[in-house]
Amino acid sequence: MTENAASAATPVHPTSDVDRVPDVIVIGGGTGGYSTALRAAALGLTVVLAERDKVGGTCLHRGCIPSKAMLHAAELVDGIAEARERWGVKATLDSVDWPALVATRDDIVSRNHKGVEGHLSHARVAVVRGSARLTGPRTVHVDGHGEFTAQRGIVLATGSRPRMLPGLEADGRRVVTSDDALFAPGLPQSVLVLGGGAIGVEYASFHRSMGADVTLVEAADRLVPLEDADVSRHLTRGLKKRGIDVQTGARFLSAELLENGVRATVRTARGETRTVEAERLLVAVGRAPVTDGLDLAAAGLATDERGFVAPADWARLETAVPGIHVVGDLLPPPSLGLAHASFAEGLLVAETLAGLASPPVDYAAVPRVTYSSPQTASVGLTEADARNRGHDVVVNSMPLTAVAKGMVHGQGGVVKVVAERDGQVLGVHLVGPHVSEMIAESQLIVGWDAEPSDVAHHIHAHPTLSEAVGETFLTLAGRGLHQQ
Repeated sequence: MTENAASAATPVHPTSDVDRVPDVIVIGGGTGGYSTALRAAALGLTVVLAERDKVGGTCLHRGCIPSKAMLHAAELVDGIAEARERWGVKATLDSVDWPALVATRDDIVSRNHKGVEGHLSHARVAVVRGSARLTGPRTVHVDGHGEFTAQRGIVLATGSRPRMLPGLEADGRRVVTSDDALFAPGLPQSVLVLGGGAIGVEYASFHRSMGADVTLVEAADRLVPLEDADVSRHLTRGLKKRGIDVQTGARFLSAELLENGVRATVRTARGETRTVEAERLLVAVGRAPVTDGLDLAAAGLATDERGFVAPADWARLETAVPGIHVVGDLLPPPSLGLAHASFAEGLLVAETLAGLASPPVDYAAVPRVTYSSPQTASVGLTEADARNRGHDVVVNSMPLTAVAKGMVHGQGGVVKVVAERDGQVLGVHLVGPHVSEMIAESQLIVGWDAEPSDVAHHIHAHPTLSEAVGETFLTLAGRGLHQQ
């Protein structure tokens, strides 16, 4: 969504101008909320969207978009070093102009924000600014605007916030969360990242590209522990090759604030106590659903023991209270807490409220991407998950450097395919440069229950990185040229 797509800003509607009894009330204007609102409006429903901050939510303002803008800048910095050291291009990096970098990032966010506002305005979604709370199974009170009644249903889309560890408190400078890491002052010389999931890995990668000494601590026995074990292994190898100190199976014990940084104590996988001093401590240990002030009990709802609002009907994402639906980060697993999953959830709920038969979200076919260097991208089941579910599994892997374009990039990486023996593809897992742009093909393969022989009939362009994907399927289909 861009500013050119729809330039008019969403108005702050005076209370008198807003339909008090709309078809749908959406609480929360992040990706799940505004996608629900837009689709519902397109289907002819009247919609009130309550948002206490800015439409676009965490993804647009503090997460996906600004972080990927910064990671693109990091890729450019890495490219200068590669040009000099590998290709003989005598390029040098004088410095990173942090204010200029931030200005570009903020411009991208601003233009996308205006685009979202414009789309909502064009769709005639009534955006009301203020905190919202439930007052019944069909009623919502919005501060400064009073009470609204939904004729068809209410959609809860209030998102999530970063989790913190006991004994730590973010100050925005020495201790930061994933929400405010990009907005901390300047570039630190050293960073300790707690958490080796996608967010922690991305921030570790970014700061290393910008020249910082980086220590990455993960309590699980491997990075990105929800991904395939081979993905974790190749990713860890790539990060270590870049000079990142990766500590898996390690536990954070305590931290002491210093005048210009933090002194932290961790217990390593070997049981040794280690002290790490860094200019910045970045906490990326997951996110918690936001329900404070929502007054779920007033509508007959409650959270589960983890704080999520679980649907009673996953096919409709409808709670135990008929007409109240949930999208986005409020949903427990198998929802993935990913922006693109929340888009699909928003479409599903809007179509359900409009009386349409909408297919449920297939979470196994939702792609997962880590935008570090190297990148990871996957869809479907890991090898371990497939075996645990009783599948008779066959696996084939191919290094990206086995194809010419992989040699050109020179960053290593792998393609791994997990399939049912003589059956459909169950999962595809990629590590390497630009694999975030390669996963769409595999999403279709997994989502449409294709077999390796189906894919093997399709010709992949040469020379490309995706040739490795094609060759992997050719081998599984018994037609491989470069693998036996």
